[in-house]
Amino acid sequence: MKNNYSTKLAAIVPARTVLALALTVGLTGCASLTPEALQPAEVLTTAHADQAALTKDVEPLAGALTLEESVARAIKHNAERRLKAMEEAVAFGTFEAGKFDMLPKLVAAAGYRYRDRDLLTTSRDLETGDLIGARTISSSAEALTTELGFSWSLLDFGQSYYAAKQNGDRVLIAAERRRKAIHTLIQDVRTAYWRVVAAEKLGATVRATIVEAESALQDARKAETEMLRSPLEPLRYQRQLLENLRLLEVIEHELSTARVELASLTGLPLSQPIKVVEPAGGVNTAWLDAAVEDMEAHALALNPDLRESMYNARIAQQETRRAMLRFFPGLSFNYAHKSSDDEFLVHQAWNEAGAQISFNLLGLISAPAQMRLAEAGVALADQKRVATQMAVLTQLHIARLQYANAARQFERADAIAGVDSRITEHVANQEEAEKQTKLERVSQQTASILSALRRYQALSNTHAAASRLQATLGLEPTVEGSDGMPLAELTAAVARSLQAWESGKLPALPEVAAAPAQE
Repeated sequence: MKNNYSTKLAAIVPARTVLALALTVGLTGCASLTPEALQPAEVLTTAHADQAALTKDVEPLAGALTLEESVARAIKHNAERRLKAMEEAVAFGTFEAGKFDMLPKLVAAAGYRYRDRDLLTTSRDLETGDLIGARTISSSAEALTTELGFSWSLLDFGQSYYAAKQNGDRVLIAAERRRKAIHTLIQDVRTAYWRVVAAEKLGATVRATIVEAESALQDARKAETEMLRSPLEPLRYQRQLLENLRLLEVIEHELSTARVELASLTGLPLSQPIKVVEPAGGVNTAWLDAAVEDMEAHALALNPDLRESMYNARIAQQETRRAMLRFFPGLSFNYAHKSSDDEFLVHQAWNEAGAQISFNLLGLISAPAQMRLAEAGVALADQKRVATQMAVLTQLHIARLQYANAARQFERADAIAGVDSRITEHVANQEEAEKQTKLERVSQQTASILSALRRYQALSNTHAAASRLQATLGLEPTVEGSDGMPLAELTAAVARSLQAWESGKLPALPEVAAAPAQE
């Protein structure tokens, strides 16, 4: 027996030495850790990989870009929209994983035990106090143990149940935030698209007028140098030309960034030239004829901000129930099969089962405070919901007024642009007949360009106001499975959704049961 013990001890000592060395090396490594700054090569490698991921599966632009295709490309490829979709997927994954917390815990465990001295026991006579018998060894110096068992707690089940319901509401909140992101994205795409339309329609005219104004400015400076006229007349002439040039350059600068913004929103390469197709038709004011009460009902039923606040109120209510569970006794059950190779055990494998009830008596002291905190959280969530409801209704009325004002501004800008265009034709004809100077033609051409730009700006503002009204009503394009849908099919679905919006008709809402009468 002694030789066997010595052999085991000799085998264990090297293992203990290796363990000590590993622990020493690990502690030394922890003490020597230092921050490692990113190197430019690493940053560039990551940036290139991110760019490749963003442009992956993006269909190249074959021809002119339509408004419907712009919205479809944005829904399919926009980075911000992808981020919201991934946040929703993560929230759903958390919900799915949280449901498993309600199951019993099934645990498999194995362990190794070693002691450098034997566990010796003896006995003492109760009456005389003398030791009885020799000392005995009741446990091996080393042993391997295994265990396979499960446990289930009623309190943990209740906590996990309400936590899973809260995670389910968080999934729905992520979906509402994705809807809101789509609203914002469509609004940005429509605004940028009309700016590109303006740039395409006015770009060549702006550049030609700048060249003509520069030529007239050179002539004016030459006339000043030659002193053919009064000194003030060429200077006033130059002053007017320079002012026109300043306006033209401001217009050119404003139009120059439109294509980059549209390319960024639609996932296209930023340096790619984009040709667009100006949508036919003017401004549709059919929505101004819809009943305000019906619009309020749709906003209350479908607005993503209000729905999110309601989900948050439900989460607060579930948190109250979770807080109440802490005041109940904890009841748990467990069952396990265990084994050990301890040679002093008569039965080296056995089953264990048990039940336990526990209650934190000191928790009763904090119970009133915990309940007040939970009730305050519910009251806060309810107040946020009421405040959000008021804000949504206010936003609806403001969006409707802004849409009406933008439509009137477009009508006025369209009329002014038409008048300026006709004046420009007359001035050009009179200059050919030598009845007008080049300055007057450049000035009128600048005014005409500015009027056309303001017309497109007013048209863009009108569509932006329509998008804000659409977002407040919660009527975003409903395209299920857009990530896996081909671009052509998604473009057709977006076109149908935009046409439905242009009809100015609100979709039907389900009937709402009447509230019970107050006693």
